[in-house]
Amino acid sequence: LQRGLRAEGMTVDVAHDGPQGLWLAGEHDYDVIVLDIMLPGVNGYRVCARLRAAGNEAGILMLTAKDGEYDEAEALDTGADDFLSKPFSYVVLVARLRALARRTGRRRPQVLEFGDLVIDPARHTCVRGGTPVKLTAREFAVL
Repeated sequence: LQRGLRAEGMTVDVAHDGPQGLWLAGEHDYDVIVLDIMLPGVNGYRVCARLRAAGNEAGILMLTAKDGEYDEAEALDTGADDFLSKPFSYVVLVARLRALARRTGRRRPQVLEFGDLVIDPARHTCVRGGTPVKLTAREFAVL
C-alpha cells in the first residue's frame, strides 16, 4: 500500500501501532490519515476519537477486515470521514483519498506562517520579518 500510494505521488508515513500513529499525527500536518481499525496498542476507533478530540481536522479514512454495518457506523461516529472494507479496490482507495484531500485542502489556512516568514498564496505575497519580499512568479511557485 505504501509503495502504491507513493507511486501515485502521495507522501506516506507509516505507523505500525496506535501510539505511533497518534505521535506522527501530532508531529505532522497531514491532509489525509488512513487508519486500520485493528491497530495494536490503541485501536483505530480510539486513535480517530483522540485525533478529533485534539482538534485534528485531517480527512480520516478507516480500513478494516470487518464488513459489518455497525463497524462502519462506529467508525463514522468516532470521526472518520470515510470507511473501506478489505478486500478493497486499490483504484477506489486512491480516488477516495484524493477526494478527502480535496475537501481537507479547503480547510487549510489561507496565509502560511513559518517563523517570521508569511506567505499568502492567494495574493502571491511574501513577507519576512515585516518586510515584503519581491519574488518572480517562478520563485513564488518554488517557495
